Amino acid sequence: MEQTLHRDTYLEPSWFKRECRDIFTAEWFCVGRSEECPAAGDYRSLALAGEQLLIVRGEDSVLRAFYNVCRHRGCQLIDSTDASVSSGHFRKRIRCPYHSWSYGLDGSLQNTPHIEVDKSELPLYGVPLQEWGGFIFLRLSREADNATGVLQQLGPIVKRVARYPLHELQCRWRYEYRVAANWKVILENYNECYHCAGVHPELCTVVPAFREKGAIGLDWEAGVPQRAGTNTFTMTGKTTRPPMPGLNEVEKVRHFGELIYPNLMLSLAMDHAAAFMLFPLGPEETLIDCRLLFHPNAIEADDFDPGDSADFWHLVNQQDWHICERVQRGMHAAPFEHGYYAPMEDLSLDIRNYVATRMK
Repeated sequence: MEQTLHRDTYLEPSWFKRECRDIFTAEWFCVGRSEECPAAGDYRSLALAGEQLLIVRGEDSVLRAFYNVCRHRGCQLIDSTDASVSSGHFRKRIRCPYHSWSYGLDGSLQNTPHIEVDKSELPLYGVPLQEWGGFIFLRLSREADNATGVLQQLGPIVKRVARYPLHELQCRWRYEYRVAANWKVILENYNECYHCAGVHPELCTVVPAFREKGAIGLDWEAGVPQRAGTNTFTMTGKTTRPPMPGLNEVEKVRHFGELIYPNLMLSLAMDHAAAFMLFPLGPEETLIDCRLLFHPNAIEADDFDPGDSADFWHLVNQQDWHICERVQRGMHAAPFEHGYYAPMEDLSLDIRNYVATRMK
């Protein structure tokens, strides 16, 4: 068996600070869906690696990201402590509440009451933003090579999921979980199903392959077969929703999953996608933004109801987060220095390698 990362990488604030610098800000980081800001002026505020940010849809329909700070005296443009204004709509201008400096939706400085300044020199601080599959990715690091786009970071994943119309899907169920576990514990848990037989009895009823021989030998790229007569993730493994358009025959009956480093877990069924965006809050706390995405063809049906998949995923999620929190607490044991990856957990070695190759 191969050793896991050392316990300090899951527990120590100093290590987490390095991850913020070398991973969360240096990599393209998934922060949401394009559909959250459909019209010009729509915005969303968010926190990432200790920074407060804004995403805004411009009058040219382009999504842009900025630091949530006025160039004049550093006042936050949107109050990050007020959840009621975490999303909303700007009317033509982004106005600072302190001295009323205002900016265009493209971040350009437009008005500075009672004083003259060179407005071209003082736009909002911009953040590189790219989109793929309807997902929004940001890259904060000023040292990063932003010529390397999100498609290069995604690599072969783009081709593997090419038939899923991800950019057309719409969120119809969302739940945020605060999990008392390190982000890597959660990714490691997602990356293997050795735990499934003991932790997920309902899931294994739908996908018996997850409990057979410790789930060793599963070919994730070929898809995981479900119980005969089932084709999606609900309590029964069935639904009235049709398959997404464009899928091949295998994708209509098998489960596919992708771990998109550093923070997006994507599970694909024939009728919906479950997207999990991880926002590490500290070495021992992670916010997980879970969304179920459906195709407009299914949503437009008179009998559309996401509840069958939502109930299933919420149960499986709670089972996962509970066991991850137990792992996090257990690693505090004085003699514990590292764990081990069993042979059927080989994919979790990717996390060890991913972290090792990015930390300075």
